[in-house]
Amino acid sequence: MTDESRKARLIMALRHQGIRDQRVLEAMESIPRDMFVPGPFQDHAWDDMALPISCGQTISQPYIVAYMTEQLELKPTHRVLEIGTGSGYQAAILSRLARRVYTIERHRSLLEEARKRFEALGLTNIESRIGDGYRGWPEAAPFDRIIVTAAAPRPPKALLDQLAEDGIMIIPVDAGPLYQELVKIRRTPEGFERETLIPVRFVPMLHGIARKSRSDDERK
Repeated sequence: MTDESRKARLIMALRHQGIRDQRVLEAMESIPRDMFVPGPFQDHAWDDMALPISCGQTISQPYIVAYMTEQLELKPTHRVLEIGTGSGYQAAILSRLARRVYTIERHRSLLEEARKRFEALGLTNIESRIGDGYRGWPEAAPFDRIIVTAAAPRPPKALLDQLAEDGIMIIPVDAGPLYQELVKIRRTPEGFERETLIPVRFVPMLHGIARKSRSDDERK
């Protein structure tokens, strides 16, 4: 089966699973997921499954990427903050749907690789930096949308403060031992409205910037 056939099969599967936003589906189709998947897992690049990347992180299952993106209710004028760049795949999808994407990663090696992919794909509306996701990107706030790709005990106050009025945040939140829920938070003039969406499994959201690992040296 060719990559184009695998891609078509994946988009069809996303439709069957309830993804209805045509702009989201077109973005998923336009971004080559195989560019974001490590070599040993290339055969599964277009499968609807999460895959490991370096630094103990993962590239999310395409359905989860599409679902979280759809729940953001993105408009072409929006400015989006992403916490957890990882491979860069989610940011690349967002770049097709929003005016500007700001993405923060705590692992320098991951961010360097993601930036190379953004450049190769000509994605010029993504700004990225190393940082602590819990602090967000205050100098660029407020954001119309915020998406967090790691699970936190609760939505960080700094991120809530950086969400614009009528803005939406999508974040996985710990809901018990070995259980997480995807939560949608909308900022209103009266405060924050919270909606629980679906159960999910994400790596934990950690404070600070990751220390350089031995694997970083091995990649050079």
